[in-house]
Amino acid sequence: MKRLASASQPKHTNIGVVGLGIIGRGIAAHLRRKGFSVFVWNRSPRPVPNFVGSPGELAELCNYIQIFVSDDDALLQSVEQLSDKLAPRHVIFAHSTVAPDSMRAAGDIVERRGARFVEACFTGSKGAAEKGELVYYVGGTDEALREGRPILEASSKEIVQIGPVGQASAIKVATNMITAASIQASAEALALVQAQGLPLEKFVEAMRVNASYSDTLAMKLPKMLERDFAPHFSVKHMLKDMQIANQIALSHYLDLGVTAAARNQLFEQIQWGHGDDDYSSVLRKYLHEPSPAYSAEPQHQKELEQSDAKESIVASADAQKQNVESQETALVASPEPVLSLSGTINTTAPAETPLRRGFLKQLLSRFSSGEE
Repeated sequence: MKRLASASQPKHTNIGVVGLGIIGRGIAAHLRRKGFSVFVWNRSPRPVPNFVGSPGELAELCNYIQIFVSDDDALLQSVEQLSDKLAPRHVIFAHSTVAPDSMRAAGDIVERRGARFVEACFTGSKGAAEKGELVYYVGGTDEALREGRPILEASSKEIVQIGPVGQASAIKVATNMITAASIQASAEALALVQAQGLPLEKFVEAMRVNASYSDTLAMKLPKMLERDFAPHFSVKHMLKDMQIANQIALSHYLDLGVTAAARNQLFEQIQWGHGDDDYSSVLRKYLHEPSPAYSAEPQHQKELEQSDAKESIVASADAQKQNVESQETALVASPEPVLSLSGTINTTAPAETPLRRGFLKQLLSRFSSGEE
């Protein structure tokens, strides 16, 4: 990896922004504060300044277009919608976290029109976007990166060049694997601390002086303790990234056990309806605290279920006892051979061979329980 050198900010530049999610709208607002003319487009219309009617209209107004959409399909659709209006004057920045193959496919669409394509995956969430402090992992040709660098510098604190298009996406997915695993491990650690009856704040205090502490934990742990899951990076987007990681792993015969576990916990949050919450909401599974009004009825129901279960067990035991006794009587009276002590069929034992009552009951019990 190499860091790109600084460049002067372009003057009187129109910048187009496609996608007004958490990051896209934060970047658009920041660029306006920096003095750029910013035009925006989103699949669902928004009442914001300079909202245009189509991606094509955006391309007519702006030489530089930054795409902040959520997934592979949305990225490919966006560049397809732009493609008819693209020309050599355009530089297109793809900021989505997608599979490397999808990023390369998007680059091919843009470059066939003679425009430049810059892969610019980012790290940093809502606050970093609003302050213009993202870190970009970039890929593309030297010409594209040289021309696009001033635009990226306007909304970042650092730019790290990775290599050809597609490689920055792989790096971004890999870094998100660490992030997701770190928060999942923190949720489990908090559960353990609570189970031991310790104040959760003591865990945070201990982590601050621990070698594994990170900026992510510094940001997330206080909010996790407050059960504040307002989205900075959503469950559904982190889940998408873990699915990309697992797909890459499958194609290379890699066993990513920790990533698969993090993916499963995120998917569970989706099933519970928390897909738009911050991905740190995986904590809900471990520190869920029902209110007294909610817990009273389940406790009553539990008692009823336990009572029903006891009655069922007693009834089942009586029925089984009657069944065993009837089978025992039939076996004693039967002239057919029975099992010998060795567990094999005794074809030579006479019908009148005496059988001990206790042994027969034990034998029948083993059959009924499936024991071998």
